[in-house]
Amino acid sequence: MAASQAAASPPRGHVPGEEGVWVFIGGDLIVFAVFFVTYALARQQELALFESAQALLDRRLGLLNTLLLLTSSCFVAQAVAAVRRGDDRARRLLLGAILLGSGFVVVKAFEYSAKIAQGFTLNSNSFSIYYYMFTGIHLVHVLIGLGVLCFTLSRFDRSGRMQGGVALIEGSGAFWHLVDLLWIILFALLYLL
Repeated sequence: MAASQAAASPPRGHVPGEEGVWVFIGGDLIVFAVFFVTYALARQQELALFESAQALLDRRLGLLNTLLLLTSSCFVAQAVAAVRRGDDRARRLLLGAILLGSGFVVVKAFEYSAKIAQGFTLNSNSFSIYYYMFTGIHLVHVLIGLGVLCFTLSRFDRSGRMQGGVALIEGSGAFWHLVDLLWIILFALLYLL
């Protein structure tokens, strides 16, 4: 029992993934923090406009996307733990995470097309600029994250074992969790606030 627990947890003082991934994540968090402060200041100046424009968004689709990303992140965390244990289920868990993340992209495309068809475009008002800019930048992060997860998936052999060590899936997972965290904040700011 103790041996399996030791294999399932990283060594003490272990930084998951590569250090460069964390530098990128830190820089991304700083950029998004500036975005969020800018949004909060703009919202404060045009509160009535932002509230009326927010009412046009479909909270159910935003919630669905939140659930898709949260569940996907859970699968990624389980895949990382499975790789650490040498469990061949890691590949299936990672594939599940990719499918859920792809679901996010499909829902976002549906949401964008519905809003544009209703006349809610990038140029509609100040809120729409922030909405499309922030969710668009986030969508690019999702697509990059899906690419990284697909690359990570390609590193498994036919027996379901990951080649080259655990750092790749740890770094991939850290980036995917960043994507999830950013969406949770965006969902709260754009859909719920």
